[in-house]
Amino acid sequence: MRVCLLLIGLLISASTIRAQSPTFDSSRGDSLVIEYFRNQTEELTTATFAEIQTLDDWTSRRDQYREQLLEMLGLSPFPERTPLNPVVTGSVAHDEGFVVENLQFQSMPGVYVTGNLYRPAEQNEPLPAILYVCGHGAVRKDGVSFGNKVNYQHHGAWFARNGYVCLTIDTIQLGELEGIHHGTYREKMWWWNNRGYTPAGVEAWNCVRALDYLQDREEVNAERLGVTGRSGGGAYSWWIAAIDERIKAAVPVAGITSLKNHVVDGCVEGHCDCMYMVNTYRWDYPMVAALVAPRPLLISNTDKDRIFPLDGVVDVHSKTRRIYDLYEASDQLGLQITEGPHKDTQELRIHAFRWFNRFLKEDVSLIDKSAIKFFEPEQLKVFASLPPDERVTTIHESFVPAVNPKELPQQKNELQRGSLEWMNSLKNHVFRGWPVVNEPLNVRITSSSEDLLRVEYDSQAPYRLELFVYRPEGNDATLSTYVIDQTRWETLAPALAAAMPEAFTSTTPNLPRWKKICEQHAGKNIAWIVPRGVGPTEWSRDLKARTQIRRRFMQIGQTAATMQIYDVRRALQALSSVPNLNWSSLDVHASGEAAFWTLYASLWTTGINQLSLSDLPIRNRDAPDLLNISRFVELPHVVLMAADRVNEITLPSTWESILGDHPLIANELILE
Repeated sequence: MRVCLLLIGLLISASTIRAQSPTFDSSRGDSLVIEYFRNQTEELTTATFAEIQTLDDWTSRRDQYREQLLEMLGLSPFPERTPLNPVVTGSVAHDEGFVVENLQFQSMPGVYVTGNLYRPAEQNEPLPAILYVCGHGAVRKDGVSFGNKVNYQHHGAWFARNGYVCLTIDTIQLGELEGIHHGTYREKMWWWNNRGYTPAGVEAWNCVRALDYLQDREEVNAERLGVTGRSGGGAYSWWIAAIDERIKAAVPVAGITSLKNHVVDGCVEGHCDCMYMVNTYRWDYPMVAALVAPRPLLISNTDKDRIFPLDGVVDVHSKTRRIYDLYEASDQLGLQITEGPHKDTQELRIHAFRWFNRFLKEDVSLIDKSAIKFFEPEQLKVFASLPPDERVTTIHESFVPAVNPKELPQQKNELQRGSLEWMNSLKNHVFRGWPVVNEPLNVRITSSSEDLLRVEYDSQAPYRLELFVYRPEGNDATLSTYVIDQTRWETLAPALAAAMPEAFTSTTPNLPRWKKICEQHAGKNIAWIVPRGVGPTEWSRDLKARTQIRRRFMQIGQTAATMQIYDVRRALQALSSVPNLNWSSLDVHASGEAAFWTLYASLWTTGINQLSLSDLPIRNRDAPDLLNISRFVELPHVVLMAADRVNEITLPSTWESILGDHPLIANELILE
């Protein structure tokens, strides 16, 4: 079996990211981001169930939590249940007394779900049914995908041989139709975060519609539905059991562990995007598990699983048990740990089979049949040829609704109404990961050289960041502030090193560059803002490490850009506290990524006179990622809000076709 969870380093339980991730180095930037992730994860873990002391505390919030999970899966608003249009394309009988139907249905128009329905050849009454969701076990021959359902056929066969109906469905990646699970992991589709999209949401929706299909089958007792699967299928078992109470018993196998394991211990590096919700509400994973309570739930894992480590699995169970205890239903929650690696072992199967027998059939007899593969892949294939109207391979483009960038307010009152709604959405769904209480800035000049000051301020622990301020004699009342990204830092740092060599001991000074800056800004105050991840706090330049840093941010309900925007906000506040820096007019300049950070920071900053943004992208898709942003606003909406707050805004000439003659911005807009 080939597993698509790509391992980077030894993903075992450990106390630090560095122990897990050889792509991190010992630089100050990496040390800070490691400490930051550890602090944030501990904060979120501590907050889990902090409000829950009684059963009423839980039940009064449970529906809200479930709605939050639906949103984080991209299922809010809940999609329309369109006709399934099921088709059985073939069947095969086995002399062990069961039949397999090869079938497909459409969870949405064009979103084909391929599967195998296992059932006893003879039955006298409707039977309990199991939805089996597959892990990442590809089966291919001569370039043709037979689906991961073929790899897991022995589970469906066992259920059918033991008095169940079992529907085993393919995933959107590794199915007969091959979609994408690795958008941020491998394909650099960071706009998935902008969209609030995760393939976990499609897998969850396909599970919902699979239950709809099972309920329509006369062979099925719709009141006795269970779900199981391992690895990726273990994760999808969690989603469907948490959001759909038609599931009466669940056995997720090797599909969940703690936030600490993922973020601090580095397990996120071994998982593709289908394993994760977009963590807008900043949950630790026991919150997902608790939504199954008080229904029968067996958490099943092996003790040497490097991508679902034992300590995290036990932690999830321990915290989930608190909720089951409130229901006085501790006998409905189980923890099974068997010896072995991340593998589909017989020991894991037997306990799962007994769990379903116990809770769906009230049968506690011993298991006397093993799970066996009976069929060749060709016998279980659904499509002779792939449907031309399929949307599985492009579902990430449309699954989560997005705002129309062309629908812009044309009148002042429209903008004011829209701004109130947009700012509320940004606060609650995009920048929810910002600190609730801002720390004191603690602004302090740490060194000076003639007219140049090096200033430190506290943005968010452990980030004590630096500002550089040029304060010449006879300066005027304008403070020109520049927000710096890494590209601009590498040009600026040598110039600053010429003026302040003691602060830049590892940088070659560039005196002509410094003199040019002074000449260009003669008599003006200048400030340079350097957010986290840039310059002195730059994290690893290794591309794999940077990818996994960005994925860690999403795990804690943030993005790197989210927190860099926060740093710009804090820096602009800190400028007011720099000793003897007198100014009455604030101009803010930025380019590239920094222009994007600065645009958003301006929405939370008063007193900006001029906002000058170079190389600013036009679409969210081309900009740094912010969770869920495309659900609510596109960049033209944000520019209109910013222009309403400043006296003058300068944009690249590429914006002319978008806002060049817009009635609300014509007087404030200057095009480069």
